[in-house]
Amino acid sequence: MTDRRNLPAPPPVAGRVLDAGLDLLDRQILDPKGVPVSTVDDVELTTPDDPAHLDPQRAPVISALLTGPILLTRVFGGRLPDSRFIRIPWAVVSDPDIVVRVGVDADSLDASWTERWMRDHIIARIPGGRHDPE
Repeated sequence: MTDRRNLPAPPPVAGRVLDAGLDLLDRQILDPKGVPVSTVDDVELTTPDDPAHLDPQRAPVISALLTGPILLTRVFGGRLPDSRFIRIPWAVVSDPDIVVRVGVDADSLDASWTERWMRDHIIARIPGGRHDPE
């Protein structure tokens, strides 16, 4: 049995450590007003661009959240081509919590085009669909 006092200290972590499977995937994305944008389907990771990126102590960082029409691949299997994913830059994420909040309006993100299209072309044509219920 080894003595725990002789073990080296773990390396310091710069930033917040997230478990993508628990903290990000399948979470709803909301804009600052609480408007739904989409859900997180995948995460894009990058390694630091400096020569020390081969160092095993350096962890990859999140560069973008990916969303897209992934339902059919979950039903029938396979993987969506990378070109079909919509990328939400990690720089606009303000709070990865129970829901992932972004700091920009939903209308400024490409990920909400399906919500806008449904709102404008289908829901708006239903009687009473242009206003909140009273």
